[in-house]
Amino acid sequence: MGAHWVMRLGALAAGAMVLSACTVGPDYKQPLAETPPEWRTDSYWHVAEPSHAPLGANWWTSYGDATLNGFEDLALAQNQTLAAASAHYAQARATLANNTAQRLPEVDFGATGARARISQNRPRTNYATPTQSTVQNDIRVGPTIDYDTDLFGRIRREIESATASAQQSADDLANARLVLATDLANDYFSMRELDAEIDVLNRSVALQQKALDYVTTQHDLGSVSGLDVLQQKSELDTTRVQARLLLNQRAQFEHAIAALIGVPAPQFAIAPKVIDASVPVIPLGLPSDLLQRRPDIASAERAMAAANAQIGVAKAAYFPSLSLTPGIGWESTQFASLLSAPTLMWTLGASLGQVIFDGGRRAANVDFASAGYQAAQANYRQTVLNAFQQVQDGVTGLSVLDAAAKESQAAVTDARRLLTLANDRYSGGLVAFLDVITAQQSLLTSERQDVQIHGQQLTLSVSLVKALGGGWDVNDPLVASPAPANTMAANPPSSQ
Repeated sequence: MGAHWVMRLGALAAGAMVLSACTVGPDYKQPLAETPPEWRTDSYWHVAEPSHAPLGANWWTSYGDATLNGFEDLALAQNQTLAAASAHYAQARATLANNTAQRLPEVDFGATGARARISQNRPRTNYATPTQSTVQNDIRVGPTIDYDTDLFGRIRREIESATASAQQSADDLANARLVLATDLANDYFSMRELDAEIDVLNRSVALQQKALDYVTTQHDLGSVSGLDVLQQKSELDTTRVQARLLLNQRAQFEHAIAALIGVPAPQFAIAPKVIDASVPVIPLGLPSDLLQRRPDIASAERAMAAANAQIGVAKAAYFPSLSLTPGIGWESTQFASLLSAPTLMWTLGASLGQVIFDGGRRAANVDFASAGYQAAQANYRQTVLNAFQQVQDGVTGLSVLDAAAKESQAAVTDARRLLTLANDRYSGGLVAFLDVITAQQSLLTSERQDVQIHGQQLTLSVSLVKALGGGWDVNDPLVASPAPANTMAANPPSSQ
């Protein structure tokens, strides 16, 4: 009789395995994203050759600044936002492991022991047999098994969703690393731009102080009026105030860097320094490369895959669920005979459930999951559009700044010549001192503008690196695996 039931249970399990090949819900198909054929550039922009050259994971080293390199290393090791992103990734992997474990049977082991007295006056089931009070032991041990056959793929869809979510979390971690590195580089170059600007003002102060000394001497000799002295002193005081105000802006960037590298701001200081960093050549590649390189795009695409799988989870609730619950164990009134053959007991069972009426709850869950997919798809498309905008902004901006830098350098050269000529003509008594003041202001304006443009070039180049997805290196564990390449399509089909 036992063998007969074993054969029946085996047939039932085999049938369940066959049925489990059925998975309800839409299979995921990555939507196609419209991509332009190339970037719009002009004569000032030169794409690196070859255009598909990789940008190293430690891209900031291409600026040749050892201080920046050290700060980037500290940030990657000590930044708490990055640590939180890493912990979220670990959570996603744990969730995936938990969902994957549902595919295997759950085996539990239990043991119970009790000593009980049965009432003599208990209700009878047979009036011909008198009842008696007894005291006896009841000892049971043995494993129990619970196996969800996953007939219509609910568990498989949950695993599919968890897998995509884990991959999304890995992309989020890579994006957090990219945002951290670029924010740090932007703050650093903004601070160094202020260092250069303060240096210009300090040199202007020294120059204007010499001019004030000269005018004061001329006034003492009776060669010039007090008006020239007051004009020069006013110009000097104004320049000193401007330099003082820039120190406050510099301190704010210094404090921001401290927070990014995980150091309390009161314990952190960076010595002022005028750097001579040049903008590195940044490989653009093709616009479609962004779909493979940018971690935020990869994250948005994985969010779609996870949302799509949730539709299958919701639809699987419409179908029957079948669980197999075989069991085996031993029951006896004495420990000595507990594991003997006569005490062996076993069960072969299965449970089948099917919802008949739920008031529309499952339909609402399917609608909710479908709307979630539509939202994820819209977010993906917008993320791609934003990426194209950011790269094109960087390309256009660097082109404009390249032209502006050349013109600004020419303006500085002309302003220096003008100041030299004004000083010579004033010394010869050919012009009023107001011409010297004007020449000083022109030089100060030109030099400040020049260092500001160079600072903008550096920060905009960092923004372009961020827009391109930062450094990508398959050997870097923090860089997520690229998503499959997309082709052009104006209206991507829904996977539903």
